[in-house]
Amino acid sequence: QVQLVESGGGLVQAGGSLRLSCAASGRTSNKYTMAWFRQAPGKERDFVAAISWTGSIYYTDSVKGRFTISRDNAKNTVYLQMNSLNPEDTAVYYCAASTGWLSRTRGAYEYWGQGTQVTVSS
Repeated sequence: QVQLVESGGGLVQAGGSLRLSCAASGRTSNKYTMAWFRQAPGKERDFVAAISWTGSIYYTDSVKGRFTISRDNAKNTVYLQMNSLNPEDTAVYYCAASTGWLSRTRGAYEYWGQGTQVTVSS
């Protein structure tokens, strides 16, 4: 089992930046693939970005060039740097972990955090 705790969400104006963090604890000896998903009100939880243990990365098209996912394996932490935010980025952001390969699919991830709210005002 691994526990995930997100932090760094908040309220920001359009064009601003936020940095989300996800700290993993518990059985962190496994080499997890880590990802960020987001869920806006009334919508499904959608893929944002993922990073493998070795640093391979996927992004969803809408965040390419604006968001950067990274990880510090020594600290068991994954980050999501979000720049040029717009109101469409407003959502609860969830951190997820998988023992499998890099994936954009929600079902590939076994472990989930509780989420952190990101609100972008216009």
